[in-house]
Amino acid sequence: MELLSFGDTGWGDELLRATFMTLLVAIVAFLFGFLVSFLIVPLKLSNKKILKYLGNTYTTIFRGVPELLVIYLLFFGGSSAVMFVAKIFGYKEFIEINAFLTGSVSIGLISGAYTTEVLRGAIESINKGQFDGAKSLGLKKTTYYVFVIAPQVLRLSLPNLSNVWQLTLKDTALISVTGLVEIMRQSYIASGVTRNPLLFYCFAAFLYLILTTISLKYFNKLEKKYNFRT
Repeated sequence: MELLSFGDTGWGDELLRATFMTLLVAIVAFLFGFLVSFLIVPLKLSNKKILKYLGNTYTTIFRGVPELLVIYLLFFGGSSAVMFVAKIFGYKEFIEINAFLTGSVSIGLISGAYTTEVLRGAIESINKGQFDGAKSLGLKKTTYYVFVIAPQVLRLSLPNLSNVWQLTLKDTALISVTGLVEIMRQSYIASGVTRNPLLFYCFAAFLYLILTTISLKYFNKLEKKYNFRT
């Protein structure tokens, strides 16, 4: 257990910082995905074929393409695209995109695709009479969506949003390929230095289980508080 202690002789400090980095990436990615879903859900619910097609294309791509491939495309492909533009203006040095930004955006786009489907399903499950009733009262579309529809959507979608959060949290392990030091990357480094991969990978699994368990309990409390479960 000395290898997991804090101080110069152990890796506890580094693993703790890596855990906070994992949590930070997951939160940023989840919130970014939530914002993206606000833009995509109206497209998927639109009566216009071109808008619905655009919304379906987004969710199909980011739910169908492997998460690791998305990260590779944005990290390495993004750097190539930026360098191509830079060369047009005469800059020929290598440009590397920030690993934290790339990882958060990549996982956020994936998370947003699943969040979009969750919110879309919640909206479609609301009784159509409530939409008609809001219109008959003369409420503006923005008003009844914010004060009538949105609270119900959040109530109905919270259990599934919990699953999206868990997936987002676990997907952060994939951004270790970008060099960002989160739990998986730090465990890889520590196991390489100490030649003890079993210990550090088992401890990494333990850290992920702690984060997911705490998250699950928090979401369960919210569900019980607002009577999301029968």
